[in-house]
Amino acid sequence: MPDQDARRNAGMLQSAARILLVPGWVIAIAMTLKGYVDIGDGFSGGVIAALVMLLQGLAFGADELERIWIVRYSSVLSFVGLALALGTAFTPLLFGEPLFTHWPPMNESAVHFGVLEIITPVLFDIGVFLVVYGFGVGILTAVARAETRQVRLRERARQQRRHDIEQAVHAETPEVNP
Repeated sequence: MPDQDARRNAGMLQSAARILLVPGWVIAIAMTLKGYVDIGDGFSGGVIAALVMLLQGLAFGADELERIWIVRYSSVLSFVGLALALGTAFTPLLFGEPLFTHWPPMNESAVHFGVLEIITPVLFDIGVFLVVYGFGVGILTAVARAETRQVRLRERARQQRRHDIEQAVHAETPEVNP
């Protein structure tokens, strides 16, 4: 009976993970781009996206998680986000402006992508999102890989012990010649 409950709970977790994947990413992206008020909140968006992927990993396991490209390249995304955030922060220095100078300046039109204005705070939030997401998922996959490796090593050791015992039993039993 407990085995049946475990299978049912695993099925429920997998169903919930499938259902929450897209809404979780939509919320994470919306949080990054528009935040609680207007500009955005890249940190919260990155945490939400990492938690969505954590749920996927818990539901389907480390091997399935590694098959998702955005998980496989999370460390690269983290460095891209770091470069974007630092570039957004330090680029004004090249033009003699202070750090984090807002572009475009006040009373000038911004580049639009649909209704989204591409301004420096948005670029900075996207960079922060990528850093936080990449770090969170990177830690998750590192722990999952270590756990998977430990399970495989234990299984290999168990098989080796079983093989050694079988060899010892066969060596001790006398052969009967007909």
